[in-house]
Amino acid sequence: MEIKNVIICGLGSLGVVYANQLNEVCNLKILADNDRINFYKKKPVSLNGKFLNLSYITPESEFLADLIIITTKFNGLNSAISYIKNFIKKDTIVLSLLNGISSEDLIKNTYPDLVVPKAYYIGHSAIKKGADVIHDGVGKIVFEQNKKLELFFKKNNIDFEVSNDIIYAQWVKLGVNIVLNELTTVFRCTVGELRSRNDYFQLSECIINEVKLIAKYHNVNRLENYTNDVYKLINLVADNGITSMYQDVLSNRKTEVDIFSGEILKLGKLYDVATPINLDLYNKIKLIENDIM
Repeated sequence: MEIKNVIICGLGSLGVVYANQLNEVCNLKILADNDRINFYKKKPVSLNGKFLNLSYITPESEFLADLIIITTKFNGLNSAISYIKNFIKKDTIVLSLLNGISSEDLIKNTYPDLVVPKAYYIGHSAIKKGADVIHDGVGKIVFEQNKKLELFFKKNNIDFEVSNDIIYAQWVKLGVNIVLNELTTVFRCTVGELRSRNDYFQLSECIINEVKLIAKYHNVNRLENYTNDVYKLINLVADNGITSMYQDVLSNRKTEVDIFSGEILKLGKLYDVATPINLDLYNKIKLIENDIM
């Protein structure tokens, strides 16, 4: 059966980008609690100045979803997992576009029979200014093989890529996230300003080496090309990009450092492997959080 009924849970920058793409091609619902829905109705979201006429449902609503896309921040994942309970049927696909390497496993812990393909988003940063999201349309969803998703995205011109080794691909994205998100946050700069720093390559290489070492202990395959693959993705990011973590700091929001360097520190402790560069970045970003929260 093809995908027709779709839910997006999480109407941040990424959620708005995909709500705009899907709103006219399927039966799309935005899942949120009553307070959040009232907020959206008072301040309708827009993409590049175009207001989106979206349909909202609460966790208590009745709606059977063929596809649920979770686009919350990581600290909203537990709420999202509980919110989607009423909308699941036997063949529902849940697609998590959260950063990090663990969201799919957390979803499966609650719903072990669900189809939860590993996936991530890669592309240019979306910038949120009030209720308006600014995005140039450059980005795609990368996921492990799933024919229903492939057909749905292809039919509706949603840019995607099927990975033949999604575990490795997610670890590459993790390396990219730690380098770009955390360094731009510590130095309070755009991606281009980060690249122009004299210490950029030394710092980024140290970070990547630590992540690669932890990946090796975590039995991730194909690591011989890891450093080059991380830099290939980094080089695709526009110079004027403002990373999601730096945007969080600018908006006085909690960051996702716990699923970036925090994940490396947790695994380093498990495998008894020191990761001093990630530890330093983690501590610096936690200090920044303490100052803004």
